[in-house]
Amino acid sequence: MSLLALAEVILTLLALVGVGYALRGAGLLTREDSIPINRIIVYAGLPALIFRAVHPARLDLGLAGVAAVAWASFLVAMGLAWLSRKGLRLPALIAGGFLLVSSLGNTGYLGYPVALTLLGDEGLVRAIFSDLFGTVAALLLVGLPIAAGMGASEERRPNMLRELVTFPGLVALAVAIALRPVAVPGPVSAGLDALANMVVPLIMISVGVSLQLQAIRPHLRALSAVATIKLLAAPLMAWGIASMAGMDEEVARLVTLQAGMPSMTLSLVIGARFGLDTDFIASAILLTTVGSVITIPMLQLLLF
Repeated sequence: MSLLALAEVILTLLALVGVGYALRGAGLLTREDSIPINRIIVYAGLPALIFRAVHPARLDLGLAGVAAVAWASFLVAMGLAWLSRKGLRLPALIAGGFLLVSSLGNTGYLGYPVALTLLGDEGLVRAIFSDLFGTVAALLLVGLPIAAGMGASEERRPNMLRELVTFPGLVALAVAIALRPVAVPGPVSAGLDALANMVVPLIMISVGVSLQLQAIRPHLRALSAVATIKLLAAPLMAWGIASMAGMDEEVARLVTLQAGMPSMTLSLVIGARFGLDTDFIASAILLTTVGSVITIPMLQLLLF
């Protein structure tokens, strides 16, 4: 796949954000409508996508290295964000979102289709392990406590281990591995395909429904810092680790690709749950997604 075609994939996703924004502008949807949309994605679409990819796939120990690089790039990005937020003097409700969107990437909703398009079925399986055991694990084990501690919600601190083992995507992964010897009946496979195919359009429309463009201007400095950390520092760190570890080029390309994904769309769900500034989070998701149209193809071209 050419880098131009990769940029076209990301532009298509941005167009779906525009659809969501237009639907809200026309009064057909409200910001609150993004909540049930996100639940459909997390509890139905995403598990179907993961099961469909993993069930027939060949698995090996090299997938652990992919997850390890994901954790390393996350920790570097989180460290940079922690230092930056002090210099920016952000209030707690924005600072919590700032830490999430700077360190956690859209390795599932955007990473899966991009990895599949660029690197094929094997790349998709690696992307799933990078997402679930890297990004999602980091979100639940590190991101949730940060959001709970800095947010305005009175919800008691979450049980991170319970949230991790009951996360629908991880449950779907376990079921897919357990049922590998079993053939999936045709009607079930068709149903899974239908659910999986709706994931990407729905999540990008949800971002558009949640977006507040007027929230961008007051936070340009903070949003610029988010973009620098998430789109440049994190993928360069992942590439450096992969190079030093002597990873195969296709694996190195995948970990760099995943580390350079724009801000995680699930951070919007977490931000709303714990009372963080969701306007800031939605703005960061939009701007990093726009920026990734340039940075993802550029880094792939320069580094590989």
